[in-house]
Amino acid sequence: MTRLSLDTSAYSHFMRGDALAVDLLDAADWIGISVVTLGELRTGFGLGKRSRQNERELAALLANPVVHVLEVDDEAARIYAEILIALRLAGTPLPTNDIWIAAVSAREGAQVVTYDEHFRAIARVSSYVLAP
Repeated sequence: MTRLSLDTSAYSHFMRGDALAVDLLDAADWIGISVVTLGELRTGFGLGKRSRQNERELAALLANPVVHVLEVDDEAARIYAEILIALRLAGTPLPTNDIWIAAVSAREGAQVVTYDEHFRAIARVSSYVLAP
């Protein structure tokens, strides 16, 4: 079973029809999207000119039975702390939201799909970095 977790960049590329993202997600058996990613997306929607259309498209994706919203819980918080400690000890700062996305993905045993190279620095979770 292919378990993938979308970060914001992967969702955006998928919705724009980027072939790499579309092919990968179309073949997935299970797709997670964290509440952190949803927050980032909705912030962008609210600041953009197509807020309602973007919300409708997001709702359609979330209604797909292979898509699962990944909540932050105590287990994710423990994983977040482990990842953050490892990154700080390595001198590798990363955006906080991306660490949360990695933590909930690790909890679910899902590979993070992203266009952001810095996810490779997170040893705790596998990442599938797509080339732009």
